[in-house]
Parts: sequence; C-alpha cells; structure tokens
Amino acid sequence: MGLVGILIALGLLVWFAFRGWSVLLLAPAAALIAAAFAREPLLAHWTQTFMGSAAQFLAQFFPIFLLGALFGKLMEDSGSVAAISNFMTERLGEKRAILAVVLAGAIVTYGGVSLFVAFFVLAPMARALFRAAAIPLRLMPAAIVLGTSTFTMSALPGTPAIQNAIPMPFFGTTPFAAPGLGIIASAIMLGFGLWWLSRAENAARVAGESIGDSIVNVDAAVDDELVRELATTAREFDPAEIHRGHRSRTSPPIALAALPLIVVVGVNFLMSMFVLPRFNADFLAEPRWGSTSLSAVGGVWSVAAALFAAIVTLIIINQRRLPALRESMDAGANASVLPAFSVASLVGFGAVVAALPAFAMVRDWVLSIGGGPLVSLAVATNILSALTGSASGGLTIALDALGPTYMNLAAQHGIDPALLHRVAVIGSGTLDSLPHNGAVVSLLAVCGSTHRESYFDIVMVAIVGAIIALVAVIVLGSIFGSF
Repeated sequence: MGLVGILIALGLLVWFAFRGWSVLLLAPAAALIAAAFAREPLLAHWTQTFMGSAAQFLAQFFPIFLLGALFGKLMEDSGSVAAISNFMTERLGEKRAILAVVLAGAIVTYGGVSLFVAFFVLAPMARALFRAAAIPLRLMPAAIVLGTSTFTMSALPGTPAIQNAIPMPFFGTTPFAAPGLGIIASAIMLGFGLWWLSRAENAARVAGESIGDSIVNVDAAVDDELVRELATTAREFDPAEIHRGHRSRTSPPIALAALPLIVVVGVNFLMSMFVLPRFNADFLAEPRWGSTSLSAVGGVWSVAAALFAAIVTLIIINQRRLPALRESMDAGANASVLPAFSVASLVGFGAVVAALPAFAMVRDWVLSIGGGPLVSLAVATNILSALTGSASGGLTIALDALGPTYMNLAAQHGIDPALLHRVAVIGSGTLDSLPHNGAVVSLLAVCGSTHRESYFDIVMVAIVGAIIALVAVIVLGSIFGSF
C-alpha cells in the first residue's frame, strides 16, 4: 500500500497543481496522503520531515532566490534588459530575427537576469522582429525558450541559475563544474535549436503560411492567477511583481547595460577559482556554523557574492534611471518569496516520500537502471522534474533522496563529482518542459499563443535538443571523465 500511496499522492499533486492550486497547500497535503497509506505518523512527518527539509532548502538557497530576483527587477527597471534587446535587434536585424531573439535571451539569462523578467521584455521585441521578417509568430515562444531556458540554465559553465547551484552542496562542486562538457552541451543545444527553428521557418515560407495574429499581452499574463501559480514553482521570480516598482523611461548605453552581467560572470569565476580555494574556512566545522565545510557552501557563496556585486554595480551606474529605488528593490525582494517557498514545499514533499519504507523499492529500481550511475542519475532527475514541472524542485528531491548514494557510487567507479553535477543539472532541464511546466504556460500566455500552435517547436528546442546534449555528455564523460 505504501507504493500505491506514493503514486496517488504524486498524481494528485500534479493534477491539482496543473489546475492552478497553490503548491503551498498541495505539497503538504500530498505528503500526508502518502504517509497515511504507509501508516506513518502524520503530524510527525509534517512538522519534522516535511518542514525540516523545506527549511533546510530555504536556508541553503534563499539567498540566491532573493538576490537573483532583486537583480532581475533592477535590470528591468533600469532599462538595461531592454537596451541589450534593442542592441541585438539593431545589430542582427530582421534578416536574422530568430538569432537575435535567441542571443538576447541567452545574454541576459547567463548574466543572472530572472527568466520571467526576460520573458516580459523579449516577447514584444520578438513579435516586432518576427512580423518585420514575415516569420510565423507561432515560432516566437520556441525562440525565446531556446535562448533563456536551455543551455544558459543547465549547461554553460558558471551560470548563476538556481538549477546550477542546487547540486553544489551535495557534490562539493562549483558553478563551473565540468566546463568542457558544459560548453559542448551548450553548443549542441544551441546548434540543434537554431537548426530546427531555421528549418521550421523555411518550411513555413514554402507552405505560404501566414504570420498569424498573436498579440503579446504582458498585462494579461501577469494578472492571470493560473499563470502565477504555475510560474512560481518553475522559476525564481513571481510574475505579479513585474509591474511594481518604477521602470526607467530611458535605457543606458549598451556598455553600461552589459556591465552588471559581466560582473556576475567575472566575480563568480574569481570566487570559485581563486578566492574561496585560498580561504581558510576551518571555522565552519564548529557547531555554531552548522558543522559544515567550505565545499558544501562555497558554490552558493560564489553565486551570492557575484549577484551582490552586480546589484551594487547596477545601482551605482544607474542612479538617475532608478528614481524609485526602494520600490524597485521591494518588488524584487517580494518576487523571490513565493517561488522559494513553492520549491521548498516540493522539496518537503519529496523528503516525506523518501522517508517512507516503500521508497526503498523506488530507489532500488532507479539504481538498477542499466548504463551505470550517470544514466540512472539522468533518468531520476528527468522523471522527477517532469512530474513536478520544476527543474529545481525535481533536482532537489532527487539529490536529497539519492545524493549520498551517488557520491558513494562515484567513489567506487572513479567518477568525478563535477561530472555528476553537470549530468544532474542537464537532466533536470529536459523533461521539465512538459505542457504543465510553469515557464511554458507563462511564456505562451505572454506571447498570446497556445500549446496547439507552439508547443511542438518548444519540445524540439527544449527537450529533444537537451536530451541529445545529455546523451553526449554521458558518453563523453564515461569515456574521458570530467573536463
């Protein structure tokens, strides 16, 4: 009955979440259903197992949620994201409209701008470019997804995305884990995605397909409660805060607009490769610091320091363009809360399930998958991210339950933890883009499109391309190790 309870609880969680119910309510309710089928103590699982795991997640990663949302909001209100988008439009023009949209999205998200901030700025830009180039507007969501939600989220070394931060405490790695493999995976995702979109564009021209009449409606998407509930479990920014604060009427020069993004990447690299490795952190072993180690917290420290430095830089160079600085900062801070607590609730649900006796069957099945630890880890993160509709939630659940086991297997098989890190992150970013994913639903709403019109192309650039890259990383990593 325990396994049946887990399946029923998971099914109810997915079913009601897709219909807009808050994960803050659904996750504990589903956890208690699973515990009830296993005849386990309900209140103990809620207050000790569920809340303990959720609190641990917040303690580890809330600084990144907070600073990431704050940075994204300030980048938007200062006009920096718009400046970068406009620069790419002017440089590449309508003849390379798809490439302009993809690269603009990649630049801002790799630099640390929150996904939904990028959505709301890129969608109007993409619509104007696609109409001028006579490209069907149904391809617009796929182009934005390719630039914002694939290689810059899971593969590019040093990306400050929360998904890239989650494995670091489990494996003792840095944001730059397996950089060579990450670059190869990024090239595969980008190359395959651009090839597919170019093919789709040419096929549409040959068929005489009309541009379409999709209307970009950011306000409607922001005000849609269903979009908000799904979005906050998928990424680190609450769409309801998009229009709060005060957006600058002017944009900074491109050099100043890009400077905070460069600071994020540069400080992250310096902290990971030079500063923290030389830092004496023996004091962390003391009980008052949680009896931890630098390898467990160093990755999060690197990303947090990079985002903080970029925020300070952004404020200094955009003082005149941020006349309502407190309002913008309040909106950014508020935008981090619901996503962080939503993902933490999913993590709490996973902790309860992992604590049930029947979960041993699930663990044994995952570990018995042929192909070795890398393949089974990829399958585990894929499945859990697909079911939860959240790369960060699915990844954390998988590593909470199986992280120590995979570290032991890595030691037995001589696998570098950096390779585990990269496989886990790329795996979490594949099937998380199923139809119920909050980022997919939100983007379609912003672009005025539907699943029927645009989802197939999203599948090709976000799922098929990522799976090809994941297979390549596993094969190369198995042959050559981490590099």
